[in-house]
Amino acid sequence: MSAKKIYRLQRHGDLLWLRIAVGRRGENPFFLRLLVDTGSSYTVLPARILKRIGCNLDVPIKTTTIVAAGGAIRVPIVAVPWLNCLGIEKENFPVVALNLPETALVNGLLGMDFLKESQAIIDVVKAEILVTKNN
Repeated sequence: MSAKKIYRLQRHGDLLWLRIAVGRRGENPFFLRLLVDTGSSYTVLPARILKRIGCNLDVPIKTTTIVAAGGAIRVPIVAVPWLNCLGIEKENFPVVALNLPETALVNGLLGMDFLKESQAIIDVVKAEILVTKNN
């Protein structure tokens, strides 16, 4: 059985962002701000936070090449032990480990991997997102 729920997004100009929690189950989580990014195939979390919660960036699940403002870069994909985003809890969810500039509005990106899996429907006018949570 699945349940649908609408969540408010935060707006900064034309950008939409939200807060998520990441960490290890049973420990105090880190709270991050992620840009809702339909142009990103992967969810991106800060490498420095992933290291602090025990992810080994030297032994990734795999690596991928992404195109950023400075050109193409090779980045690790690691399994985040636990995350809670839009009321959906995931364990060992694969994410790209990459530190965004300190001056950025957000710490990371919520990519199409998570958005597709949660069957997200984004209303950019209302700054809302409808997700389906499978029980």
